[in-house]
Formats: sequence, structure tokens, C-alpha cells
Amino acid sequence: MLRGIDVSAYQSSSYDTSGLSFAFIKATEGRTYVNPHAGAQAKTARDAGLVVGFYHFLWPGDLTAQAEHFVTAAPSRAGDILAVDWETTGDGTHASNSEKDTFLKRVKALRPTHRIVLYCNLDFWLNIDSTSYAGDGLWIADYVSAGHPRIKAKWRFHQYTSTPHDQDVANFASKAALQDWATP
Repeated sequence: MLRGIDVSAYQSSSYDTSGLSFAFIKATEGRTYVNPHAGAQAKTARDAGLVVGFYHFLWPGDLTAQAEHFVTAAPSRAGDILAVDWETTGDGTHASNSEKDTFLKRVKALRPTHRIVLYCNLDFWLNIDSTSYAGDGLWIADYVSAGHPRIKAKWRFHQYTSTPHDQDVANFASKAALQDWATP
């Protein structure tokens, strides 16, 4: 298993990259929010030779505007992974299954040379998702032993703890295999 991290504006731009192979950085949320540290956080990952991913926190409504906002604001390059974070919003709502699927497909249409993945927690995957559509791969949050999420679906990334920060593993044999997969 490869080790990784995911960061947002709450984390330092100079986070520790020791022993990591990849990093996901929050880029955007909804139609207007942009992480002001995304560029610096991506630079930290790139300088350490990590595979870089960016994610968008999805809100219900106007999926085209959100997808365009995400791909415009995320400082992505060829070989970077793009992800949608599908969970409950700050106001207690969440995008529907149809909205989640439409967003993933819209981002893929806007960035066809990037891998597009779905991030969600165990409850969303087992109890809210009804389509099992995860784009190019599933990134599941389930706080159990690293690499052992409690799902039957094939997963690519597993967020297994948020202590002291969000930590992940990737289901690839090597960093080179992850890099090859990330560049379709």
C-alpha cells in the first residue's frame, strides 16, 4: 500500500511529505470557494515528487457551474487526479446521486485526460449511493485499519484516519503503478 495525505486550507502549505507517495489537495467548494493555499500545497507535493490530486467539495445545484469552477481553479497538470468530495454540506444537505454522477461525468468531459474519482464516506457509499458510479475510481473514507475498508466494491484510495490529519493509502503496487494509472 502506498501512503498519502489529503489537505485543505486548514493545513499548512509546508506539510510533512516523509514516506508519502501522493497528496490530495482541496481546491474548491460549491460555485465560489477556492482554497487560497492550493497552489502552495500542490508545490509542496510536487517538490517531494508525489502524485498530486485535487478535490472539489460538491454542493447540490448548478453542477455545470461547479464543474467549470473546479477545473478552472484547480492548479492541475497532466497526470494529476481530480476528485469529487460527496458528503453532507455545512447546511445539512448533500448532492443527490444524480447530481454526483452528473458532476463526475461533466468534469471528465472537461478534463478527459485526467482520472476522476469519487470520495465519500462509508455511510454514503452503503446507504445513500444508489448508482455505484465512482468515475475512474473510488476513494472511500472508513476509519479502520489502513487498506481494509468495510466495502465489497473495488477501491483505489482509502482514508483511514483523520488523526492527526487525514491519512490515506492507495491500492497500487508501487508509486510508478499509481503514476501510470493517473495518466490514462
